[in-house]
Amino acid sequence: MSFHQGAPTPHNEAMPGDFAKTVLMPGDPLRAKYIAETYLENAKCVNQVRGMLAYTGNYKGTPVSIMGSGMGIPSMGIYSYELYAFYGVENIIRIGTAGAASDEIEMMDVVLADKAYSTSDYAFIQSGITGNCITASPELNAIITETAKTTDLHLVTGPVSSGGVFYREDIPREVAPFMSEVKALEMESFALFANAKALNKKGACLVTITDNKRTGEVLTPEQRKTHLGNMFTLALESAIRM
Repeated sequence: MSFHQGAPTPHNEAMPGDFAKTVLMPGDPLRAKYIAETYLENAKCVNQVRGMLAYTGNYKGTPVSIMGSGMGIPSMGIYSYELYAFYGVENIIRIGTAGAASDEIEMMDVVLADKAYSTSDYAFIQSGITGNCITASPELNAIITETAKTTDLHLVTGPVSSGGVFYREDIPREVAPFMSEVKALEMESFALFANAKALNKKGACLVTITDNKRTGEVLTPEQRKTHLGNMFTLALESAIRM
């Protein structure tokens, strides 16, 4: 199925020009609403289809858009693809939450993904990309890394794993070899990076650690909404440099 550049799709009612060239994508559409209303000036809602809220406004005078991606590789795959292919978006930064996958990672650390591993077949089916690892955009990561140096935020750079299952039964299973490298567990960035690669666009992923299965620590939904400001600010400050 194909759509014209800038035309509404079954998942997005926005019109040509409604999105800025850089979009920040939290998983939760209500988090997109919170960020837009808290940080953007003159924020305008440009999509409400299926409740996947999207906003465009100005941050320090520069147009920036915020849109939810939903949970999981298929959802991120749909929304990020449409932004890249049909709305002229050049840069997408996923801003989400993740679980700690390494003893060196602590609660509330912010992880910048340099690559995403996954056992998903999304990239192969979507565009014939082989392998289980796709890198983030070096250009976007360089901007984010430099921007982080101007803040007090502790930024950890490393691989993430994009899982396809959140709830898993406690049965014996083989652990993928790449897991020894992984810093954080999330569910979306592999699809984002695959779409960026397929369409010659740029994608990055920032996640804040909100749970640790080893220690049993976990942030509440309210804490997730209010305690992620450092990551939001870093993403916005980086976006206006893109």
